Amino acid sequence: MSTELDQAVATVVRECLGVRPNEEVLVVCNPATRELGDALRSEAESAGAEAVLAVMTERASHAGEPPATVAEAMVAADVLLAPTVQSLSHTASRKRATESGTRTATLPGATVEMLARVMSDDMEKLRHRGHRVAELLDRGTEARLTCDHGSDLTLGLEGRKAIPDAGELTATGAFGNLPCGEGFIAPATAEGVLVVDGSIAGVGLVSGPVRLTIEGGHLVDATGEEGEKLMELLTVHGPDGTNVAELGIGTNEKAILTGNILEDEKIIGTAHVAFGASAAIGGNVQVPVHLDVVSMRPEVTIDDTPVVLEGRLLV
Repeated sequence: MSTELDQAVATVVRECLGVRPNEEVLVVCNPATRELGDALRSEAESAGAEAVLAVMTERASHAGEPPATVAEAMVAADVLLAPTVQSLSHTASRKRATESGTRTATLPGATVEMLARVMSDDMEKLRHRGHRVAELLDRGTEARLTCDHGSDLTLGLEGRKAIPDAGELTATGAFGNLPCGEGFIAPATAEGVLVVDGSIAGVGLVSGPVRLTIEGGHLVDATGEEGEKLMELLTVHGPDGTNVAELGIGTNEKAILTGNILEDEKIIGTAHVAFGASAAIGGNVQVPVHLDVVSMRPEVTIDDTPVVLEGRLLV
């Protein structure tokens, strides 16, 4: 491993998750992510843990459930690390593991290069930004997202709890996404238009602005070839697939636009909205799909307080 990757893996295992001697650590990966899975398992073992690697076939979509054997092991483990191609974050299995006390970090789509680069951000500053964004989302009743391409989306926040994704996963039952760098919430309502100019999970970088129309908390129309592809990926799961599941604001200064949604949604000053499953983050929809879309230079206000202005995070 490179020195940078050594440092990033150590940060994940020892600082973010606080792995201790004699703990049982489960690393779940796919054949395509085996290199990163091996590195994380080895680091956990060097920290004194009993570390196990489970290599499973890729899922059909993000939020697709793992095999029952893996799901049971997730509940039994003290710590779960999941560098998989498709995200386990929004699965019922991950939620059960969290409720059982497992400390969990999912790393969907993470690459060796990405982890080494994006996990090099100043963790103290990153945590401050993530908590501040989550506090504003928590206190707010309504968020509005606009942009120069024509976005004008209003999201109701009442009754929902925001989550800071800041790499603090040492408490029993802690859950987060790594590389970290966002504050997010599962909105209760959503209405309006969102124009995507960054990337779409499952599709990649967009070739031009994609206009999404949202009515009654659901995506009802999407323009262009990339928008049509997004609709196909969501509607195959029925009405719940088009549910507006998440509003998030990126806080990581090291993240760049690559077409990999795990990194793209963390770019500081961006905003992302996800469709599909929300139950694992405070909503009430459980469906085996969760796809994010990224707006690069939005303006986001929470109860008329500016939080992001033309892609610049104000907190």
